[in-house]
Amino acid sequence: MKLTVRDAAKMLNVTESVVYRWIREEGMPVHRVSDHYRFHRAELLEWATSRGIRVSSEQFRGPVGNGNEQPRLSDSLEAGGIHYGVGGSNRESMLREVVKLMPIEEEDRDLVYDFLVAREALGSTGVGDGIAIPHVRNPVVLHVPHPAITLCFLAKPVEFAAIDGRPVDTIFSLVSRTIPRTSTSCLGSRRRFSTKDSKTPS
Repeated sequence: MKLTVRDAAKMLNVTESVVYRWIREEGMPVHRVSDHYRFHRAELLEWATSRGIRVSSEQFRGPVGNGNEQPRLSDSLEAGGIHYGVGGSNRESMLREVVKLMPIEEEDRDLVYDFLVAREALGSTGVGDGIAIPHVRNPVVLHVPHPAITLCFLAKPVEFAAIDGRPVDTIFSLVSRTIPRTSTSCLGSRRRFSTKDSKTPS
């Protein structure tokens, strides 16, 4: 989704002149389309939150799931899907395959992939026991109707620099309207699953 300068100003609770100044002086991510400035929503929100810029609360409103504040893990898994035999010979190629399976808009896939790779460069999201939970460093708000967990069982383990040194063979990846808000409630329940019993489809 490409936003205008007016849209960006409204989203960030500033005037349009401030947006133009941020473009000139602060490296605000922007695209030129027919001599007009246009913004990618996910890029803009990642940039703003990394700088502590207040984002309009309207971007975070709206119920999740069936209207409850906290989505159920089972509902999120149903939305994101469980995938077996996911490919990839290393961390980057595996993340590319995972992003292809996530229920997000096509135009957001490359951006989300770049964010995930950048986050891994800061430190592995491998949490041990062969499990990784890739996520972005700062909030990214995407146009998704419900939180979704994409659970991937890899075709073969991949070195991930996990905290216990074990290669990773199971990936939990979450997308939602507000990633940090729902990730704890959804993924905090991940150990309910016995990955040893779940890695082959019934």
